[in-house]
Order: sequence, then structure tokens, then C-alpha cells
Amino acid sequence: MSKKFFQQFIIVVFGVNIVFAQKNKQELYFPPANNWLTKSPTEMGLNPTKIQETINFAKENEVKNPRNMEISHYQSFGKEPFGVAIGPFADRGEPTGLIIYKGFIVASWGEPSRCDITHSVTKSFLSSVVGLAVDRGLIKSVQDTVAAYIPPIEIYGQAVNRSADDFGKSEMLRLFDTPHNKTITWDAMLRQTSDWEGTLWGKPDWADRPDKDASQWLNRARNKQGSVYEYNDVRVNALSLAALSVWRKPLPQVLKENIMDKIGASNTWRWTGYRNSWVVLDGQAVQSVSGGGHWGGGMFINAYDMGRFGLLSLNKGRWKDQQILSENWVNQALTPTPAQPTYGYMNWFLNTNQKLLPSASANVFYHLGNGTNMIYIDPDHELVMVVRWLATDAMDGVVKRVLEAFKK
Repeated sequence: MSKKFFQQFIIVVFGVNIVFAQKNKQELYFPPANNWLTKSPTEMGLNPTKIQETINFAKENEVKNPRNMEISHYQSFGKEPFGVAIGPFADRGEPTGLIIYKGFIVASWGEPSRCDITHSVTKSFLSSVVGLAVDRGLIKSVQDTVAAYIPPIEIYGQAVNRSADDFGKSEMLRLFDTPHNKTITWDAMLRQTSDWEGTLWGKPDWADRPDKDASQWLNRARNKQGSVYEYNDVRVNALSLAALSVWRKPLPQVLKENIMDKIGASNTWRWTGYRNSWVVLDGQAVQSVSGGGHWGGGMFINAYDMGRFGLLSLNKGRWKDQQILSENWVNQALTPTPAQPTYGYMNWFLNTNQKLLPSASANVFYHLGNGTNMIYIDPDHELVMVVRWLATDAMDGVVKRVLEAFKK
């Protein structure tokens, strides 16, 4: 056999194999608006018994908190200093979920069309609109200080005639004006390592998940930005107001036009703020939305729309042939925070060293909110799973069972 003939033979054989492999590889399906194809687990090569076990487990492990979300608040965060609710609540539904494999829905349970509060999954939508601002050059670099971008902000609805008690007090919000706050970068805000100090919408930073030592509430030294991780919704809301100032338009409008409409989301989701979180922007009253439901408000959304956002995350910000969020931004969001390696950008939780979900690989990540509300993303299995109103200690259990459906 000549060398030339051998090379041609190799090319033909391997060429056929490559074409065969391409024909047999199931491309990721992106559902159009108002229509989402479903396939049975068996059609997709999954074990239907294990899928049903996953559903049963999720239903059996419903979180014990009341379905009345206002009561639930006052049994938890409402006990904190200044814990009074200032945003809307709505009763939640029953345990709900979707299992999405290669883009197709292979299982659902509960009330996936119901719009429920999704708590801190809202933070992932917030960080995404910040990402859009970076992609478009409105924010040059996440390593820039936030102070350089934010002017004084007028609160809407202040008294027309200021009293003598108000004389000499600032009439404007200056979010990043203290010596410490001036050092804070966008990256630190996104990673919840800013230690931002201040009061916003009647909530002091120290009152959110307050230190057990009350002597630390008002007088402690500030940590250098980037050095200490602390989950804190007051600081998240400061980031939201900063992002509003950069975009100069309501963040729900930014999200709708640039992400949700493009991924075919429904028109039923709503992103709300607080009853007192209104500012004057270009001569109009605009609500600064919250990054979660800590005091009410945040994102109210159905499981299908959460699943679409999960598919966008799985595909590194691309939907079909359109790059909606840059792949660079998604990679940044998935980069571990030095002070907390299981956290990327809010609210992209990482399974670094399989610490959070021992049954899954270290490559998985998820958007997480109280409830538990979870959008689980598993690139190794081309899997997205939405699970709502699950007990926190059952998260790994539901993941373990769905992954067993892939075993041959």
C-alpha cells in the first residue's frame, strides 16, 4: 500500500466517522417564544424511573416555611433590626420544577407557569444587566471604582419645604462618598466582598444578617474591599442603584429588551423594588429595583422563564446564533471569588471542590435564592434543572437522583 493511498484511506475513513458523529450529536435546542418542545426521558436516553424518583424526592422535601411569604418573612429576616417589610409579597405555590436536557423539557411538576417570588435568583439577573453595561462599554472595567460612575442621586418624594431640622443635611444620596466606599470596585460589589457602608432605603448595612456582637454594629473597622465575603442585600441594592445610574433607564426595561425578550421569555415576570426606593432620573420618577426578596420585592417569575435563563447560562450567554451576554462575562461570573471560592458573581454559585453539591462534578454551577429556588446548570450533561420550594438540605439529594438517570 502506497503512502499516498494510505493517507487518502485514513482521510476517507475518519471523514466518514466525523460526519457520522456530527449527525448523531444532538444539538442544543433553543425553544421559541410561547412554545417549548417536550420529550420523554426514554426518547432522550434517560432512565424514566430515576427521573420520577427525582420528582418524588423534590415534592417530598418541600421547605417547611409557610406558603404565605409575608408570614415567612416575619419568621426569619423580619426578626432582624429594621426588618420591617417594604416591598410586596405574594403567597407562593407548591413545589415546582423542570428538568431540561439538551434544551428539551423531559419532566415537569407542580405549577411551572405560576409567577412566584424567586428571592436571590434575582441577583443573577442584576449581575447580568451589569454585565451588559460592561459589554457595551458603559462600564469600562469591573476593576474601576464604582464612585467614578455615580453622581449624587435625588430621592423622589422628599418634602417640598424642608424643615429647620433638615437644614445642612444632604438632599442627595451619595452612595460611594465615604473614604472606604470610594475604594470599592464593581468587581467587589459583584462578588459581595465590598464591605460597603451606609444606609439605603431605611436599611443600614450592619442590620442585614447582623453580627451577634452588637458592639460591632456601628464602630467596627472596615475590611479592605475584596478581602472578606459577606452576603448582604443592602450592598446588593446599592449595586442595583449604581447600575440604574449607569443605564439611565429602569433595570427591568434593560433586562426585558436585552435578555428576556431575546430568549423568548413570557411577558408575565415582574421585577420590583421597594415602596420607598424611588429616585429622580432625567426628570422622571424611577424605581430602583431590589436584588432579592429580603424585605419583599425582587423578581416574580415562572419556572419556564427561569429555565430559559438557565439555558442561556449553560450556553455561555449565547442563544441560538446570538451572543446576548459575552462569553467573557459569563467566564468572569464563573471565576471563584478568592475570599469565597464557591461564589462567582452574584448569584452564580460554584461547586468548587464539590463542596456545595458533593454528588455533582466541580463543573456545575447554579443560580440560587432563598426558598430554596435553584436553577441548576450542568455543562457535562447538557442539563438545566429548575427546582422551587425545596428544603435546603435536600439540594444535593435532588441533584444526586437526576444524575442517576444518566447512568447506563
